[in-house]
Amino acid sequence: MNTKTDLSKQAYSFEGKMPLKQAIPLGLQHVLAMFVGNLTPLLIITGACGLAGGEFADLQIALLQNAMLVAGIVTLVQLFGIGPVGGKVPIIMGTSSGFIGVFNSVVATMGGGVMAYGAIMGASILGGLFEGVLGLFLKPLRRFFPAIVTGTVVLSIGLSLISVGIASFGGGSGAKDFGSVENLLLAFFVLVVILITKHWTKGFASYASILIGIVAGYIAAFVMGFVLPHTGVTAEGVEFTKSWVLNWDKVREAAWFAVPELMPVPIVFDWRAIIPVMIMFIVTAVETVGDISGVMLGGMGREATDKELSGGVICDGLGSSFAAFFGVLANTSFSQNVGLVAMTKVVNRFALATGAVFLILCGLIPKLGALVSIMPQSVLGGAAVMMFSSIVVSGIQLVTKDPLTPRNLTILSVALGVGYGMGANPAILSATPQAVQLIFGGSGIVPAALVAMVLNILLPKDDATA
Repeated sequence: MNTKTDLSKQAYSFEGKMPLKQAIPLGLQHVLAMFVGNLTPLLIITGACGLAGGEFADLQIALLQNAMLVAGIVTLVQLFGIGPVGGKVPIIMGTSSGFIGVFNSVVATMGGGVMAYGAIMGASILGGLFEGVLGLFLKPLRRFFPAIVTGTVVLSIGLSLISVGIASFGGGSGAKDFGSVENLLLAFFVLVVILITKHWTKGFASYASILIGIVAGYIAAFVMGFVLPHTGVTAEGVEFTKSWVLNWDKVREAAWFAVPELMPVPIVFDWRAIIPVMIMFIVTAVETVGDISGVMLGGMGREATDKELSGGVICDGLGSSFAAFFGVLANTSFSQNVGLVAMTKVVNRFALATGAVFLILCGLIPKLGALVSIMPQSVLGGAAVMMFSSIVVSGIQLVTKDPLTPRNLTILSVALGVGYGMGANPAILSATPQAVQLIFGGSGIVPAALVAMVLNILLPKDDATA
């Protein structure tokens, strides 16, 4: 009825006014889509540095808390803007997984420990400032980022995330019961609920299909806990807790309120970290251009303006520098949420802002964050495979926006074949210098973006009649 019509118009409008009771669930599903991804890079890098337990257990918890707070604050800046900072685009910001390969290489080079983590923070501060400067001059540089380049980057992002989504679908790649029948059925159940609510309902339920699917997954996991055994045994005879089991003890033990700590680790400036991280910030600027281009095309049906792209990249860079002062890894646009926007077409700024406020609350109220953090990976995977595939579709839309001339086909083919192929299979680079492995290994996004940019500069333009 009227409410559905109003919701539809407001949900599709970036600056539309929405009732709080409708905005909160729409924003919350964005948080649920990125919550685990926002914390995972920190878990990986602190683990690599040897800061995952023992005397550093409290430090890791503080860093995770700060990651939620920073993501919420930087998202609000991206949505509403402060001067030239922020693109005023429907983007959710969070801890970047694209830097994991580079950060891991830095840790290996420096031998781990608090000093290595501090060096990553120092490099992130400088790299973020550098990306901010790139954003200021993005308009004259934009000719280097036509639709074929940004589309290739978005396509690479989607392709790289699909494997992540499938890993979650099976219960998480590190899970001892990965691929178990329980995990697969739970993920399929979430996916089916999303499909039913998306295409067989109307109004609010259709727009909030991801949230409804995830909530249904929580309920299903809760019920499974009453009828199925919580533990299994590995081939070596070691007992383990199954990955779909909800860890309510984590929620019970979490504090109700905690103040985030500024500079929880000493900041170190070391060239061994600065050089590779600086290069990665150039690539992440292109990734952000691709994300913003994808979300504007997929969610709002138009190309991003120079001002939106410039403000978005500046926010990306300065947000990363801001994050480093709280001991948090580089913050960037979250491709998961680009896929969610492309799928639902909900671009309302107020709705997304409620999600950002929820992230800030999670940073201040650890118990709230713990409730979200116990989400089984298979529940997230049921939603992720659909969202990540939507990013691939957005990339295809960008790539095909202009005619697929022989030149554009060459750029796309070589960037995906050689660039993405090398990054997705880093073992092929094991005999190359460490600098090459730092730049090209670990993520197919980085080499694909660089190859696309270089070919776009070097290849002769097609004739107008081509």
